[in-house]
Amino acid sequence: MISHLDGTVCSLAPDGAVIDIGGVGLAVQCTPATLARLRRGDRARVPTSLVVREDALTLYGFADEDERTVFELLQTASGVGPRLALAMLAVHSPDALRVAVASEDLGALTMVPGIGKKGAQRIVLELKDRLGPAGTWHADGQLTADDASAGGYGALRTAIGWRDQVQAGLTGLGWSARDAQQAVEAVEPEMTALAAESPDGRTVDVAVAMRAALRTLSRR
Repeated sequence: MISHLDGTVCSLAPDGAVIDIGGVGLAVQCTPATLARLRRGDRARVPTSLVVREDALTLYGFADEDERTVFELLQTASGVGPRLALAMLAVHSPDALRVAVASEDLGALTMVPGIGKKGAQRIVLELKDRLGPAGTWHADGQLTADDASAGGYGALRTAIGWRDQVQAGLTGLGWSARDAQQAVEAVEPEMTALAAESPDGRTVDVAVAMRAALRTLSRR
């Protein structure tokens, strides 16, 4: 198993990154929030999970070990494969998923494209005692209530543009390119206003933008 990559970020795309390890570029698929932490040309350490299939070896990268752990636990539920697990982490942070499963919040789980009511009920039944309580892990050893309610990501500076990241994230979750573009356009005024209030006057939180776009799509 490849547990992490530690190298230089060679390139970034809306759905993944290439990290150079000793002259070999390894492609990793990531959520938009994870990608927002990476910078082209910078050195990065990315926890990973290798999914082996008969026809492919796919490497998934995460913001931290907790996100990877939840990704792997999600796949122990019936009907949840790596793509759906990554989609769940694109919509919700690890702690938000813990809260949704523990509180049997089917509405939160069905926000993820590909999860219906029955699928959400099955996930709750099979994972309720496995994900653990919210707030048990944080990169710096601490997690505040505000972190959990905000999705645990904080302000994320985009490397390839928050619009591209959110649009790619939505299409990766199963929405059409047209719907994804319209959702991004719908939330752009709100995101512009929030960015103006950030310390540098231009930072957009990709996780917040993704949730806002999903809310827009869910109302259709």
